Amino acid sequence: MAIRNIREIGDEVLLKECRKIEKMTPHLEELIDDMFETMYEAGGVGLAAPQVGVLKRVVVIDVTGEDPLCLINPVIVESSGEQTGYEGCLSVPGKSGVVTRPAYVKCRALDRNMNETEIEGTELLARCIAHELDHLDGKLYVDKVEGELYDTVTDEEGDD
Repeated sequence: MAIRNIREIGDEVLLKECRKIEKMTPHLEELIDDMFETMYEAGGVGLAAPQVGVLKRVVVIDVTGEDPLCLINPVIVESSGEQTGYEGCLSVPGKSGVVTRPAYVKCRALDRNMNETEIEGTELLARCIAHELDHLDGKLYVDKVEGELYDTVTDEEGDD
């Protein structure tokens, strides 16, 4: 496993639509392992393949620290309600903004064993699924921000 470079806003790869995955390969297994390691190292809760420069329809998510998800060729098949809150992105470091997402989503995907699965999520998981699936279509959360982006970096030395 290896930590990969996270592509940042301005990188054209983040604006491209990803290709569907047809079969599990050793290269894809390595990509998934690397994505989990990269996400955890960066302190994120989700990561999509284009964020590490790979245009394939795969995302990894772990909002609880206990139940990591690998979603291959994911599609939201049902959503309802709304939640509005602050959102950030590993590809837009040091910034956050207010975004409205569904309060509930049902996602159909293939798991790491290429078996079909359905994941239902509310609150942070619903937000994360919607956010990561946007990446697969070349969309960034900054295009959905209501108002302005805010700096999330604080002065660590403090001003006494």
